[in-house]
Amino acid sequence: MSAPTTPGPTLPAVSTSADSTRVPTSPVPDSPVSTSQGSATTATVTPTAATTGRRRGGLLDWRVRFAILSVIWGFSFLLIKVGTEAYAPFQVALGRVLFGALALLTVLLVRREPLPRGLRTWGHLTVAALLLNTAPFSLFAYAELSIPSSLAGICNATSPLWGMALSLVALSEDRPTRRRFAGLGLGFLGVLTVLGAWQGFSGVDAKGTAFALLASLCYPIGWIYVRRTLAGTPGSPVALTGGQLMISTLQLALVSAVFTSAPTSFPLWPTLSVIALGALGTGMALQMQYGLVTEVGPTTAQMVTYFIPVIATTAGVLVLGEQLHWNTPVGAAIVLAGAALTQTRPGARRPA
Repeated sequence: MSAPTTPGPTLPAVSTSADSTRVPTSPVPDSPVSTSQGSATTATVTPTAATTGRRRGGLLDWRVRFAILSVIWGFSFLLIKVGTEAYAPFQVALGRVLFGALALLTVLLVRREPLPRGLRTWGHLTVAALLLNTAPFSLFAYAELSIPSSLAGICNATSPLWGMALSLVALSEDRPTRRRFAGLGLGFLGVLTVLGAWQGFSGVDAKGTAFALLASLCYPIGWIYVRRTLAGTPGSPVALTGGQLMISTLQLALVSAVFTSAPTSFPLWPTLSVIALGALGTGMALQMQYGLVTEVGPTTAQMVTYFIPVIATTAGVLVLGEQLHWNTPVGAAIVLAGAALTQTRPGARRPA
């Protein structure tokens, strides 16, 4: 993730990133992811030259950019873990949205695109920032104080499952099917496998895991809100997300000032991790995702969601030396299979 990955308003997909940030565009089964950082439904933004049309991606083949995006969002959970070694969770989340906002505002400056206008739009972006950035980014940072980054990445992959369950209640046009119900059940069976339910959840920090699952739940709630309130809002996804991250920066700056003390030092690796988490994972990665969606379509682009927990687990084990038990990869595979099933839609009926 989102993942969020994913990463509010954002492009379809995920994703979730953190774990990634999301932006409203054409309605499609979202990832991460939106990512994972999830899979749910997204809203619609008025088409602009920046968001429509199938464009060529430029210097790098889309497959290369897809791989880079997967790695960036997969490593987000490792970066969060390293960041919390020196900074409070709220401060990690603040740095993430701050550097992400700066990255997207730079893109807007180069393109000479304006930020969104209208009090109503900014009011809805304020709620979207809380649900899709401020709350989940803080919760993931707090979760990783007590759980491995690999487990946080897997929890992030449950966003599509939460999204499917919520959309059945909140979105009347999202009709349930037997396959999607099966995916929901399979996905949560995977969660129980990851957590070792047959062992009484021994060895799993309940509080940290609950924070990570709650963070992944925030994304589909935010996507549904965005779909209901920001559909048809003029402006490019970059402008909407840039404005959203600016608001999240203000929210987290206020929270950090109230609940944390200013850092007394700025260790190199934790500081670089927070900068990379924001500038790459929440800034450049989103811009890369937008390019993938316009070039190969949302269905292919959202597949990045399913690589995030794999990369997050691999990074945690190889780089941070986290322990890996057999039930973790097996449960993660079951979660991803369930998430994939929840994103299926009935095919169009052929005329008789």
